[in-house]
Amino acid sequence: MAAVLIRPYRGQDEPALLDVWNRTLTHDPVDAAAFRTRVLLDLNFRPEGLLVAEVDNRIAGFLLSITRQVPLFLQGLEPEKAWITAFGVHPDYRRRGIATQLFEAALANLKPRQVLISPYTPNYFIPGVDINAYPEAVAFLQAAGWDTVSTPISMQADLTAFQVPAAITELQARLAKEQDIHISPVASADIPGLMDFICRHFGWDWVRAAQEYLLTLFGTGADEITFLVARQGERIVGYCQQRRERFGPFGVDPALRSQGIGRVLLFHCLAAQRARGFHCAWFLWTGPDASRLYSTAGFRPVRQFAIMRFNNTQPD
Repeated sequence: MAAVLIRPYRGQDEPALLDVWNRTLTHDPVDAAAFRTRVLLDLNFRPEGLLVAEVDNRIAGFLLSITRQVPLFLQGLEPEKAWITAFGVHPDYRRRGIATQLFEAALANLKPRQVLISPYTPNYFIPGVDINAYPEAVAFLQAAGWDTVSTPISMQADLTAFQVPAAITELQARLAKEQDIHISPVASADIPGLMDFICRHFGWDWVRAAQEYLLTLFGTGADEITFLVARQGERIVGYCQQRRERFGPFGVDPALRSQGIGRVLLFHCLAAQRARGFHCAWFLWTGPDASRLYSTAGFRPVRQFAIMRFNNTQPD
């Protein structure tokens, strides 16, 4: 059996690495443009974090790990955390211990941190390991001591015949009359209060996502984006965003939940998507409770992931 060399990524590895990526992550392929923009040009990327397994001068596997080199807003560098966002072994080289060697090398480099697969922002590819698409990967990780910490769901809705139900229209009118809550497209005057609202209630990654959409909405590409806000009087109490076929995130002030504000935002954002000519809406990540709300608008589960964790802080 040929020896396996585990080494950092080199620039000339790109074609061979992408071939292995797309042969192994069959439900999550990437092209060269996605790899360059979301991996190589990520400010947190370091070549030593992208390990490749080489056998007979051929790339047989890879593992992409990330630690923060630049702060995520006020969330900082999160020095206690690391993320593994993609890994795979070419089908011709499986069951030779290559995955084990890749993970052992990566975890040695990442000590002493808690390592997660794979809710890294901003450039994660999927929330975790797809339970149905990659059951062997889940079994491998479980046997190696990884724990499943949550199982988010990806959902999708067909918008071809989407209509806002009369019950939602009536709910919107009742919220306006009884609580002075109104839904409208975001305006530039909303930006200071909106960003503060998102930061206080949902955190810095949601601020980053909102900023990305708003930079496009108030620049070029506004025809691809819907961004709604819910106000109670002059105060922002919720918002919802969409870009092309990707829906969300959206959220409501925790103190005002369970009153229907989220349902109104959801249906009106989907209606705006459909009016722009999009026939499908999807997102990668939600939990069981929120999935019930989405199902009322026609969303159905299409994938389920395991976010997995390894405590890499203990001494050997």
